[in-house]
Amino acid sequence: MRRFDYKAKDKASGKIIKGSIQAENERMAGKLLLEQGYIPDTIVEYGKGNILVKASNKIKAKDRIVFTRQFSTLIAAGLPLSVSLRTIIDQTDSNGMRAIVEEILGSVEAGKSLHEAFALHPEVFNDVYVSLIAAGEMSGTLDLALKRLADQEEKDQAMLSKIRGAMIYPAIILVVIIAVLAFLMIMVVPQVASLYADMRKELPFLTKFLFGVTNFFGQFWWLVVIVVILAVFGAVSFVKTPSGRKVWDGFKLRVIIFGKLFRKLYVSRFARTLEMMLATGVPMIESVNIAADSTNNVLTSEEYKKAVDIVKGGKPLSEALTNRNYMLPLVPQMASIGEQSGKIDEMLGKAAQVYESELDEQIAAISTMIEPVLMVVMAGLIGIVIGGTLLPIYSLVSAI
Repeated sequence: MRRFDYKAKDKASGKIIKGSIQAENERMAGKLLLEQGYIPDTIVEYGKGNILVKASNKIKAKDRIVFTRQFSTLIAAGLPLSVSLRTIIDQTDSNGMRAIVEEILGSVEAGKSLHEAFALHPEVFNDVYVSLIAAGEMSGTLDLALKRLADQEEKDQAMLSKIRGAMIYPAIILVVIIAVLAFLMIMVVPQVASLYADMRKELPFLTKFLFGVTNFFGQFWWLVVIVVILAVFGAVSFVKTPSGRKVWDGFKLRVIIFGKLFRKLYVSRFARTLEMMLATGVPMIESVNIAADSTNNVLTSEEYKKAVDIVKGGKPLSEALTNRNYMLPLVPQMASIGEQSGKIDEMLGKAAQVYESELDEQIAAISTMIEPVLMVVMAGLIGIVIGGTLLPIYSLVSAI
């Protein structure tokens, strides 16, 4: 179902009205308006051809979390699906989310199941989301499935916020370094070179090098800009290819310092998603496949999915995950305890919690460590520039 904005004339009153309607296509929208007693004037699909509207309708993670939390609360209160969705449509402030919910409502009223309606919007609701909705529908625990989804998405966003926050200060320092170096190279180095030229003295090697760099960027800045743009475009295009994605994902797993952080992030995401899937009643095989995809890393996803064949062969999940590449040992250990106690979902959740706590500590430690390193780098680079500018001046003064 798609949403159309329309302008039409009311047959009874003759008034011109504006509004929106859900329909499969423009022709069906016109037919529905005629059945309601309106004469269509214009019918335009919502957001089509309007870049500003499309940008304002982009679904943010925060919008999806708020929607999920509201939906869970309304379902838990005993409201029917259609009433719950209509209530959310009236309350939501996000134009994009409102349009999506209206389309979901239209699909449900047209006879589709709730998870089928969500599956029509893969750009907003991923496989984990849709599978948990389906499991909640079948088991009669839709409110709990939605609550788990909202809790998990809030945790994911909190983790991303911590990572971004940890990088803000280093980014500011890096900008300051570049600004100071640019000022010294543009304003100071050419004056020193000019002074040496006037006195017919040969520039020291370091000053000559800095002057050459300044001249190059001054004359060929356009070439530098083109090379940088092409390099960024080429790198982004390469990462979008299957082989490029593997290279990039492999780099994240092997890079110094951050490699261990990424491994814990992927393992905790896998364990947390698997916990949600199993707790909601999704079958083991399907749960492992979806949890593997949720890591958002090609290499870890492929490796974790190898466990599926072992489980199909009758082996327990703990054995299938043992000695698996990119898998940390606590997950299979906790899975083994869960298999013996009949609480595998809870044990996987505890494993995820351990790694999430370690991630918090590592992010804080890395942030603290990066700051002095950047300060040393800044001092060294500025020291080189000052050495190539002030020292030659002192030499000239001493010679005079």
